[in-house]
Amino acid sequence: MSTLWLVATPIGNLGDLSPRAVEVLAAVDLVCCEDTRRTGKLLQHAGIRAKRLAVCNEHTEFELAGQVLDVLSSGADVAVVSDAGSPGISDPGERLVAAAIESDHDVSAVPGPTAATMAVTISGLPSGRHVMEGFLPRKGRERAERIAEISAETRTVVLYEAPHRIERTLADLLGACGPDRPVSVSRELTKLHEQTVRGTLGSIDVGAPRGEYVIVLGGASTESAPVSDDDVRIALRSSIAGGASKRDAAAQVAAATGRRRRDVYQLVLDTSADTDTPTPD
Repeated sequence: MSTLWLVATPIGNLGDLSPRAVEVLAAVDLVCCEDTRRTGKLLQHAGIRAKRLAVCNEHTEFELAGQVLDVLSSGADVAVVSDAGSPGISDPGERLVAAAIESDHDVSAVPGPTAATMAVTISGLPSGRHVMEGFLPRKGRERAERIAEISAETRTVVLYEAPHRIERTLADLLGACGPDRPVSVSRELTKLHEQTVRGTLGSIDVGAPRGEYVIVLGGASTESAPVSDDDVRIALRSSIAGGASKRDAAAQVAAATGRRRRDVYQLVLDTSADTDTPTPD
């Protein structure tokens, strides 16, 4: 029976491409990838002449499913790769897997590099129980609610972030989780300039933004402690400094601390008045 293969590719160092991955990619009739130029270079490096490539990204994956099912129905295999790491994890692939399973085709994977797993294992934080959050919503209430959920999560949390948003995300996490929450931030994993910075949300300095980031956040303490007005003010200042509006900051901090939103918003106004710093509504 034909198989849909999810094939992990290097997250930086080409030496991490496994012999089994090369074998599968050379054998399939169709390789679905995010960027044909990037995957073409990887295949060329491995000495593979692909029979056919197709673009699979967030815009094309749904329409591509029909073509993939046609190839599988003909008795041939299909491979899915992302630009780096394991497809289907914060990358395209999930819809193709669901379509293949629904049509009774086999689905398997060639495991390999994943930035999340590597970052957790080198973070120094508890790894026995961790949760993958991927990329946060970029703005608005959905982002505030997700960050509030993360702040209460007792397991280690893994997040991905782009360089131009890393400072804002760390500021939002500081506002929701407090300055003492342990965190590890990795970038350029397996590459020449690989770097991991460890510390707390209140002390960590990731330097000039560069490369893709993986944030590994320590879980919340299971011991509840009263949240003072000063704690709330610190969280509000951090959230607003990270770019949140007064209302979004109040919603985020209220959800994270269990305080009434109305009371927290009043503290926003008090904090703004005390610092005489204009903030966006």
